[in-house]
Amino acid sequence: MFNSTLCYLENDRGEYLMLHRVKKKQDVNQDKWIGVGGKFEDGESPDECLLREVEEETGLTLTSYRFRGVVTFLTDGGWEGEYMYLFTADGWAGELNPDCAEGELEWIPKDQVTRLPIWEGDEIFLDLLAREHPAFLLTLEYAGGRLVRAVLDGKPLPTGEEERP
Repeated sequence: MFNSTLCYLENDRGEYLMLHRVKKKQDVNQDKWIGVGGKFEDGESPDECLLREVEEETGLTLTSYRFRGVVTFLTDGGWEGEYMYLFTADGWAGELNPDCAEGELEWIPKDQVTRLPIWEGDEIFLDLLAREHPAFLLTLEYAGGRLVRAVLDGKPLPTGEEERP
Protein backbone atom coordinates (compact mmCIF):
# COMPACT_ATOMS: atom_id res chain seq x y z
CA MET A 1 0.00 0.00 0.00
CA PHE A 2 1.22 3.48 -0.79
CA ASN A 3 -0.03 6.98 0.13
CA SER A 4 -1.19 9.57 -2.38
CA THR A 5 -3.19 12.77 -2.69
CA LEU A 6 -5.90 13.79 -5.13
CA CYS A 7 -7.29 17.30 -5.47
CA TYR A 8 -10.21 18.77 -7.37
CA LEU A 9 -9.58 22.45 -8.05
CA GLU A 10 -12.94 24.28 -8.23
CA ASN A 11 -13.39 27.58 -10.06
CA ASP A 12 -16.16 30.14 -9.64
CA ARG A 13 -17.86 28.89 -12.85
CA GLY A 14 -18.80 25.56 -11.23
CA GLU A 15 -16.03 23.57 -12.89
CA TYR A 16 -13.36 21.12 -11.73
CA LEU A 17 -9.88 21.06 -13.20
CA MET A 18 -9.62 17.53 -14.57
CA LEU A 19 -6.63 15.60 -15.84
CA HIS A 20 -7.18 13.29 -18.81
CA ARG A 21 -4.47 10.63 -18.32
CA VAL A 22 -3.18 10.05 -21.83
CA LYS A 23 0.60 10.61 -21.72
CA LYS A 24 2.18 7.95 -19.49
CA LYS A 25 2.85 4.41 -20.64
CA GLN A 26 1.57 1.54 -18.45
CA ASP A 27 -0.63 3.90 -16.44
CA VAL A 28 -3.37 2.30 -14.32
CA ASN A 29 -5.36 5.50 -15.01
CA GLN A 30 -4.79 5.42 -18.79
CA ASP A 31 -7.60 7.27 -20.64
CA LYS A 32 -9.40 8.08 -17.34
CA TRP A 33 -10.27 11.59 -16.16
CA ILE A 34 -9.16 12.31 -12.58
CA GLY A 35 -8.21 15.22 -10.35
CA VAL A 36 -4.56 16.19 -9.86
CA GLY A 37 -2.18 14.68 -7.34
CA GLY A 38 0.18 11.79 -6.83
CA LYS A 39 2.31 9.66 -4.56
CA PHE A 40 3.94 10.83 -1.36
CA GLU A 41 7.70 11.28 -1.36
CA ASP A 42 9.65 10.03 1.67
CA GLY A 43 8.89 12.11 4.75
CA GLU A 44 6.04 14.11 3.20
CA SER A 45 2.79 14.87 4.99
CA PRO A 46 -0.50 14.79 3.07
CA ASP A 47 -0.61 18.58 2.68
CA GLU A 48 3.04 18.78 1.59
CA CYS A 49 2.39 16.12 -1.05
CA LEU A 50 -0.77 17.92 -2.15
CA LEU A 51 0.99 21.26 -2.62
CA ARG A 52 3.97 19.73 -4.45
CA GLU A 53 1.89 17.53 -6.76
CA VAL A 54 -0.58 20.28 -7.70
CA GLU A 55 2.28 22.64 -8.52
CA GLU A 56 4.15 19.98 -10.52
CA GLU A 57 1.10 19.01 -12.56
CA THR A 58 -0.57 22.41 -13.02
CA GLY A 59 1.99 25.14 -12.30
CA LEU A 60 -0.42 26.54 -9.69
CA THR A 61 0.34 27.19 -6.01
CA LEU A 62 -2.65 26.41 -3.80
CA THR A 63 -3.68 29.18 -1.41
CA SER A 64 -7.00 27.71 -0.19
CA TYR A 65 -7.72 24.00 0.10
CA ARG A 66 -9.78 21.65 2.25
CA PHE A 67 -9.29 18.05 3.35
CA ARG A 68 -12.34 16.00 2.39
CA GLY A 69 -11.59 12.37 3.23
CA VAL A 70 -9.41 9.28 2.89
CA VAL A 71 -10.14 6.77 0.17
CA THR A 72 -8.64 3.28 0.52
CA PHE A 73 -8.25 1.43 -2.77
CA LEU A 74 -8.03 -2.36 -2.59
CA THR A 75 -7.50 -4.62 -5.57
CA ASP A 76 -7.33 -8.24 -6.64
CA GLY A 77 -3.71 -7.76 -7.70
CA GLY A 78 -4.13 -5.69 -10.84
CA TRP A 79 -2.30 -2.83 -9.09
CA GLU A 80 -0.94 -1.92 -5.67
CA GLY A 81 -3.36 -0.84 -2.93
CA GLU A 82 -3.48 2.83 -1.99
CA TYR A 83 -4.49 5.27 0.75
CA MET A 84 -5.56 8.45 -1.04
CA TYR A 85 -6.03 11.73 0.82
CA LEU A 86 -8.76 13.66 -1.01
CA PHE A 87 -8.89 17.46 -1.16
CA THR A 88 -10.74 20.25 -2.91
CA ALA A 89 -9.22 23.67 -3.55
CA ASP A 90 -10.81 27.01 -4.40
CA GLY A 91 -7.80 29.32 -4.28
CA TRP A 92 -4.45 29.36 -6.06
CA ALA A 93 -1.80 31.66 -7.46
CA GLY A 94 0.04 31.51 -10.76
CA GLU A 95 -0.84 30.58 -14.30
CA LEU A 96 -2.10 27.16 -15.38
CA ASN A 97 0.63 25.29 -17.24
CA PRO A 98 -0.99 23.42 -20.15
CA ASP A 99 2.03 21.09 -20.54
CA CYS A 100 1.34 18.50 -17.84
CA ALA A 101 3.53 15.39 -18.12
CA GLU A 102 0.63 13.20 -16.93
CA GLY A 103 -1.97 14.17 -19.53
CA GLU A 104 -4.26 16.97 -20.69
CA LEU A 105 -5.71 19.46 -18.18
CA GLU A 106 -9.20 20.81 -18.82
CA TRP A 107 -11.88 22.69 -16.85
CA ILE A 108 -15.04 20.54 -16.87
CA PRO A 109 -18.47 21.55 -15.49
CA LYS A 110 -19.02 19.58 -12.28
CA ASP A 111 -22.32 18.18 -13.53
CA GLN A 112 -20.55 16.76 -16.62
CA VAL A 113 -17.65 14.99 -14.88
CA THR A 114 -19.46 11.67 -14.33
CA ARG A 115 -20.18 11.50 -18.08
CA LEU A 116 -16.44 11.21 -18.73
CA PRO A 117 -14.50 7.93 -18.51
CA ILE A 118 -13.83 7.83 -14.75
CA TRP A 119 -13.43 5.01 -12.24
CA GLU A 120 -16.73 3.67 -10.86
CA GLY A 121 -15.74 4.53 -7.30
CA ASP A 122 -14.92 8.12 -8.26
CA GLU A 123 -18.65 8.67 -8.78
CA ILE A 124 -19.17 7.88 -5.09
CA PHE A 125 -16.66 10.37 -3.72
CA LEU A 126 -17.56 13.03 -6.30
CA ASP A 127 -21.15 12.76 -5.06
CA LEU A 128 -19.93 13.11 -1.47
CA LEU A 129 -18.02 16.25 -2.45
CA ALA A 130 -21.07 17.68 -4.23
CA ARG A 131 -23.24 17.05 -1.16
CA GLU A 132 -20.66 18.67 1.16
CA HIS A 133 -20.44 15.43 3.14
CA PRO A 134 -18.25 15.82 6.26
CA ALA A 135 -14.75 14.29 6.13
CA PHE A 136 -15.17 10.61 5.35
CA LEU A 137 -13.47 7.24 5.15
CA LEU A 138 -14.29 5.40 1.94
CA THR A 139 -13.02 1.96 0.94
CA LEU A 140 -13.25 0.99 -2.71
CA GLU A 141 -12.38 -2.57 -3.71
CA TYR A 142 -11.81 -3.46 -7.35
CA ALA A 143 -11.54 -6.86 -9.06
CA GLY A 144 -10.68 -7.05 -12.72
CA GLY A 145 -10.99 -3.28 -12.98
CA ARG A 146 -14.60 -3.33 -11.71
CA LEU A 147 -15.84 -1.96 -8.39
CA VAL A 148 -16.96 -4.92 -6.26
CA ARG A 149 -17.22 -3.36 -2.79
CA ALA A 150 -17.67 0.11 -1.36
CA VAL A 151 -17.78 1.00 2.33
CA LEU A 152 -18.46 4.55 3.57
CA ASP A 153 -17.67 5.29 7.22
CA GLY A 154 -18.02 1.60 8.09
CA LYS A 155 -21.31 1.07 6.21
CA PRO A 156 -21.46 -0.97 2.98
CA LEU A 157 -22.74 0.85 -0.11
CA PRO A 158 -24.38 -0.69 -3.17
CA THR A 159 -22.02 -1.20 -6.12
CA GLY A 160 -22.35 -1.82 -9.84
CA GLU A 161 -25.93 -1.92 -11.07
CA GLU A 162 -27.32 -1.59 -7.55
CA GLU A 163 -28.87 1.76 -6.62
CA ARG A 164 -26.67 4.10 -4.54
CA PRO A 165 -28.23 6.58 -2.15
